[in-house]
Amino acid sequence: YIVVLLFRFKVTNNTPCLNSSAIYANNEVNLAEVDIYGFDYDYTLALYSNTLNKMIFDKAKTFLIEHFKYPEGIAKYDYIPNFAVRGLHYDIQKGLLMKVDAFHYIQPGTVYRGLSPVPDEEVLELHGGTYHIPLTEDSGFYGKGPKVKQFMDIFSIPEMTLLAVANDFFITNDIEYDPVHLFKDISVTIGMVHLKGFMYKWVMQDLDKLIQRGEETDAVLHRLVSNGKKLFLITNSPFSFVDKGMKHMVGKNWREFFDVVIVQADKPHFFTDCIKPFRRLDDNGDLRWEKIKSLDKGQIYKQGNLFDFLRLTGWRGSKVLYFGDHLYSDLADLMLRHGWRTAAIVPELEQETKVVSTYRYALSLTWLQALTGLMEQLQIHRDQESKEVFREWQEEREELRAMIKNFFNPQFGSIFRTCHNPTYFSRRLSRFSDIYMASLSCLLNYDPTYNFFPRRTPLQHEAPLWMDQLCTGCVKTSYMEEMSHIR
Repeated sequence: YIVVLLFRFKVTNNTPCLNSSAIYANNEVNLAEVDIYGFDYDYTLALYSNTLNKMIFDKAKTFLIEHFKYPEGIAKYDYIPNFAVRGLHYDIQKGLLMKVDAFHYIQPGTVYRGLSPVPDEEVLELHGGTYHIPLTEDSGFYGKGPKVKQFMDIFSIPEMTLLAVANDFFITNDIEYDPVHLFKDISVTIGMVHLKGFMYKWVMQDLDKLIQRGEETDAVLHRLVSNGKKLFLITNSPFSFVDKGMKHMVGKNWREFFDVVIVQADKPHFFTDCIKPFRRLDDNGDLRWEKIKSLDKGQIYKQGNLFDFLRLTGWRGSKVLYFGDHLYSDLADLMLRHGWRTAAIVPELEQETKVVSTYRYALSLTWLQALTGLMEQLQIHRDQESKEVFREWQEEREELRAMIKNFFNPQFGSIFRTCHNPTYFSRRLSRFSDIYMASLSCLLNYDPTYNFFPRRTPLQHEAPLWMDQLCTGCVKTSYMEEMSHIR
C-alpha cells in the first residue's frame, strides 16, 4: 500500500507537460545554416477543417453508387470522424485495415474488417500463425505494395472510412464481393473528387470555414522574409486553387514572398523524373510555349523536375529546408537522394501531446512500465504461486495496454506507437524528417538561428545516465510568450 502511495505521488509530481506548439528533432538542425525554405501547399501552408474529410467521403460514396453501380444501401452510412487514423495499412486481398509497428508486426486488437474488430485468433490464422507482415507483401517505398497499402496522408482518412463502411455493408448483408475490386473502385472515386475539381471548388467557395489558422501562415512567411530567407513553393495543386487560398491567408501580393512558385508538380515523380520540362503560366493561368532558361520571381511554373530545379537555382544540400505533410511524396527523396533538410507537418501532434500530458495517461503508462519490470524479474521463479501471480500481472498488463490505446483512438490508438514499439508511420517519420511539428506556426516560437538538438535516448545496452525529462517540448522556449499573440 505504501509503495502504491509513493508511486502515485511520484507520477503526480513528475507528469511532463508537453508543448503542442514545440518542434521535435530527429536530427540536429541549425536554422542559422538554412538560407532557403521550401513548402508544400495542402496541409502545410494551408490547414483544412475536418469538415473537408466528410465532404470528400460523401462525394466519393455518391460516385461509388452512381458511377460504379454499387448497392444503394451503402448510402445510409454516414462519415465517422474518429474511426481511422493516419499511417494504417490495408490488406487489399483480405479487406483488413490494421496498424503495423516498425518491425512489420500487426498490433493485436487493431485489425478491422469493415467496422468490426477481427479477433486476434483469426488474425493469426489469416497470416499463417504469426502477426508478421513479410517484406514482399508490405507496402513499398511510396506506401504501395503488391498486397498491402499504407495510407500516409491526411486526405486518405475519408478513403479508409469509405473502405470500412463499404466492407461493412457487404459483410452485414451477407453479399459476396471481391475486396480487390472494392479497393480499386474506391481509390478511383477518391481520385475523382480531386481530379474533377470538387475539393478545390468547395474550398474556394468557403475559405473561412475550410481553411484554418491562415493568419499564422502569414506571420511565418513575413518573419522568414524579414530575416532575409529565400522561399519557394512546390505543390501538386493547380494555380487557381493555390492563388485563391494564399490571397485569403496572406493577401493579394502573396507571390512577392516566394522566389519560385511551382504548381501541378506531380510529386513524388517531380523528385525522380529528369525529363519533364518546366512550363510557365501567364496571369490567366494559360500555358506558355517558351523554353524555360531560368526560374524567376513573380512567375508561376507548372510541372518540371527537381534536377532542372537544382540546375536553375543552385539550391542544394543542407542550406535548404523543405516542409510537407506526406512523408513519401514530399520528404523521402529530398532527404535520401538530395541531402535537403526536411520538416514534417503532423497536425495529430496537437491532440496526442495533450493526451500524453494528462495525469491519467502518465499514471497508466508508468504503472504499465513498472508492472512489465516486475514481470521480467518474476519470470525466473518457477513455483506455482509465482506462476499464478505472473498470469494475473499479464492480464493486468493487457488491460493497461488497451486502456492506453483508447486514450488516443478506440480502434487504433496512437499514430506514433503500438503497445510498446514505434509504429511503421513513426519509423518513417524519424527516417525521412529532420524535424517535425503540428503546424507551420510552430516556427514562430523559435529564433531564426535556433539549433534543434534531438533527445539522446539510451539504446537498449546503455544505462540512462542523463535526465530524460530535459527533452524538446518539455522546456519552455524563450519566444513562446512573445509570439503567443499570433495564435
